[in-house]
Amino acid sequence: MKNWRVAGINFDHMHMGDLLRMVAEHPQAEIVGICDANPARMDAAAANFALRPDQIFTDADLCIQTTAPDLVILCPATADHAREVERVSRHGVDILIEKPFAANLADADTMIAAVGNAGTRLAINWPLRWYPSHVTAKRLIDDGTIGDVCEVHFYDGNRGPLYHLADKIEVSDEEVRAGKPNSWWYKREAGGGSLLDYLGYGATLGTWFMNGRAPICVTTMVDQSPGIEVDEHSITVCRYDTGLSKFETRWGTFTDPWAFQPQPKCGFVIVGTAGTISSYDYEPTIGLQTRDQREITAVPVDVLQAPFRNPVEYFLHTKSTGTPVSGPLDPALCRVAQRIIDTAVASAQAQRTLDLLP
Repeated sequence: MKNWRVAGINFDHMHMGDLLRMVAEHPQAEIVGICDANPARMDAAAANFALRPDQIFTDADLCIQTTAPDLVILCPATADHAREVERVSRHGVDILIEKPFAANLADADTMIAAVGNAGTRLAINWPLRWYPSHVTAKRLIDDGTIGDVCEVHFYDGNRGPLYHLADKIEVSDEEVRAGKPNSWWYKREAGGGSLLDYLGYGATLGTWFMNGRAPICVTTMVDQSPGIEVDEHSITVCRYDTGLSKFETRWGTFTDPWAFQPQPKCGFVIVGTAGTISSYDYEPTIGLQTRDQREITAVPVDVLQAPFRNPVEYFLHTKSTGTPVSGPLDPALCRVAQRIIDTAVASAQAQRTLDLLP
């Protein structure tokens, strides 16, 4: 049985710790190296996974050359996704990059071209893809339970990206206030803001629920908080040939959904021609309506089975079996969502409805 060698490069996104834990818990994988320009950001991972000093790097190229990984996990700031994928691709190694896909459509195309030229593969991890509620919703959609999907309504976010670290460790209000001025999450040029953080979730899983269908036009409005250069709240309305769908992103929910569901609840409501599904983050049941059962019925969520429980397990499975990356991890599907995101950004700036970018 092959032992997969995995390196984690760039700790801008706190999800690196979560992804490395998935590697450490995988029976056929091992962490062979970690890398970040700021050594202090790797301290927790080095301690959590008992890494040796010779497995810790500050130069990405040296890390890859020394450790010879089969897979590199990337967690850079959104604005750096294209540059980091290009760099890793030159080493001919597959890449799992933490959401979002890219800062813009041009960067997304650069990433797709980089792995194409290198003959390697790229997968984009959207943590919502692994929530049993949303997996169950997709299964019921594919089974035809609610007919053809015609509307997707999404509301999601959290108290803010600085309120938690890897493994959802909470951070105090004082630390959050002190961290905002220097955090890339709150820098426009780094790809910060709730829209770029969360619209990708809604647009990507929404496109998955709609089996790849794209909208015709997009209208977006964002908030303008004093003293903050990025948005903390956005609402995007997409017009499809089947009707209107809404995608709302929020930094500043009353509670974090993994601790206590806020109101509005975080998750999706999906409307089909023959029924509806409410699929909320972290909840043990989904709500189902059909023509035969018009009262909302609580349906227990599916129990996820290997190798479809997390992105590391899944991507290593596709590598070992030679099967293509599919669903929300597939760059082709993510590119449809990126078109929605880019159009939303342009719509917010222009303050008008725009046709979907090609």
